[in-house]
Amino acid sequence: VQLHMAYPSNVGRNFYEILRILDALQLTAFHNVGTPANWKVGEDILILPEVTEEEASEQFPKGFTEIKPYLRLTPVPDKKTSLVV
Repeated sequence: VQLHMAYPSNVGRNFYEILRILDALQLTAFHNVGTPANWKVGEDILILPEVTEEEASEQFPKGFTEIKPYLRLTPVPDKKTSLVV
């Protein structure tokens, strides 16, 4: 279980947030990336700090922007696999 959301029955649910979370979980399951707060599909993502610059160059052919050594942004990689069966 990677996500647990508990809402009281008298509080509404944000279905778009649930879809965003599912998209982020699928993306991060197949790539060494993280998604920033309020991330939306199509926006840049974060390369994990443990990925070296050489590995990042290989794994992210679209390139990346280094803001700090631990903060690198890259476009979303092309879909190669999916959790949906």
